[in-house]
Amino acid sequence: MKTILPLVVLALSTTVAAAPLVAVDVGHGIQDSGAISARGRTEFAFNRDFAGLLATTLRQRELGVREVNFDGRIGSLHARPQAAEGSDFFISIHHDSIGEAWLLDWEWEGKPQRYTEVKRGYGIFVSAQNPDPATSLRCASAIGAMMRRAGFEPSTWHARKHQPADAENGVWYYDNLVVLYRTGLPAVLFEAGVIKHRDEELELLDPVRQARMADAVATGIAACLYVKAAD
Repeated sequence: MKTILPLVVLALSTTVAAAPLVAVDVGHGIQDSGAISARGRTEFAFNRDFAGLLATTLRQRELGVREVNFDGRIGSLHARPQAAEGSDFFISIHHDSIGEAWLLDWEWEGKPQRYTEVKRGYGIFVSAQNPDPATSLRCASAIGAMMRRAGFEPSTWHARKHQPADAENGVWYYDNLVVLYRTGLPAVLFEAGVIKHRDEELELLDPVRQARMADAVATGIAACLYVKAAD
């Protein structure tokens, strides 16, 4: 036992050290809370909740996690990739909105709010200016494929403004996003859904659905990064 135990400990420590490290960024924050949902909840609140669940799910996949902006205090977009330095992959968590022209008025709990009926679904963005666009796109496609397999529908709305990277799996180019190109890491921005859509907002708050989505995203990331590590 005296000989075997140190070898077991060494093997475990080597496995942990070799596990890919994923930087999970909570989009927006205290100063800029992002979009406002159809019922008046901030995007940052949605982002923080899902990012926390995703971080837990990634750890269950035996991936390392670096939490970025979980307290909402990183105000600079440039500081987010800097906080992720040393990681193997960067994912920024967001929830989507829509332009003013597509918003309608309604009232929720005595307060005027705005909503849309024309846009819903998830979206995944990559930048061709990222230093590792091939890995970024491979991971984005893996995430999108797992999302679709889990029953989630990508939004087709993004075709109005963005070039397709893998439209079937809901992946689009968004080259000018700071968090995607001002980094040394392969990176994606994940829009979980449209919080301005009244029905989808409620779906995005459903704990069972949240868990299913986190499982799909984590599975896609794990598949992509472990394949890359094997290469």
